[in-house]
Order: sequence, then C-alpha cells, then structure tokens
Amino acid sequence: MSYLAPIFQILLALMVIIAAVYDFRFRRIPNWLTLSGVILGFGLNVFLFEMAGLRMAAFGLGLAFLVYFPLYLLRGMGAGDVKLMGAVGSIVGPANWFGIFVLTSIFGGLVALTLVLFKGRLLRTLSNVGYMLKEILFLRAPYMKKEELDVRSSKGVKLPHGAMIALGSLAFLVAAAIWAPR
Repeated sequence: MSYLAPIFQILLALMVIIAAVYDFRFRRIPNWLTLSGVILGFGLNVFLFEMAGLRMAAFGLGLAFLVYFPLYLLRGMGAGDVKLMGAVGSIVGPANWFGIFVLTSIFGGLVALTLVLFKGRLLRTLSNVGYMLKEILFLRAPYMKKEELDVRSSKGVKLPHGAMIALGSLAFLVAAAIWAPR
C-alpha cells in the first residue's frame, strides 16, 4: 500500500460511489463513468509523475484487465465491472489496485455468502462452485451447460459487483489513511 495524493483519493471515491449507485439501480455501470475514470487516471498520473505516472496507470489498468477479463469471458461478471476495475487500476496503480482487489474479494465473498444463506442456496452454490472448477480444469466454459452460471441469466443469484468494488475501494482508502507511509 502506497500513499495516494488527495486528488486520487477523491477521484477514486467519487467514481466508485457513482458506480455503486448505478449498479444497484440499473444493474449496469455506465461507459461514460469508466472511460472518464481511465482518462482522468492517466491524465493525473502523467501530469503529476510524468513517465513514471504513465507506466503506473498503464500497469494498473493492465493488471485489472488481466485478472478481470477472463471472468467476463466465463460470464462470471459483466463488462462494466471489468471496465470499472480497469479505471480503478489506472487511478491507483498496480500495487494499490491489488490491495483493492483483495478487499473487494473479501467483502464480495462475505456478502455473497450471506445472500446465498439468506436465499437457502448454500448446498446448490457449493455444488456449482465444484462444477465450475471441474469445467474450467477441462477448459470448458461452465455457463454452457448450466444457464444459472451465466451472469446474464435470470436463473442465477446476482450480486452487484460494482457495489463490492466500491466497498473494497473505500475500505482501502480508510486503511491507507490509517497505515500508509506519508
């Protein structure tokens, strides 16, 4: 975790809060928001840190796509989630993005577990996780035989991942304010 200048903190917080609201209300994250985040992430990093900032923004964006794009291809999440995490990466760089990714994963997992328990689908979900791992091991897309594993299907339990990205990002900002070196 490295120090983020206040302008980056504000930009990140505004972007992920707006994304969470859109994701809850409309179940999508708008392109204008993610594109603005990428442009501002690159622009601010280049303006403040020149070539080092350009590299940091590019590596942050690249790492986010490297991790999230395969999940989109497997229909485990929507394209807006991928683009949002790419924008987050371009703002904070790869090291801080990884911290946000870990926190997002933890919060997302806890909320998903709560949702599955509340809906009485724990055993079915555990069975689906095993099925997905088996299918991926054999290089097959899990959604091909089980429609409920496709994020686009109405049969599956859905969690607005943009909101989890917001939660992970805001938790990261709080942690950075407490523990990051200045």
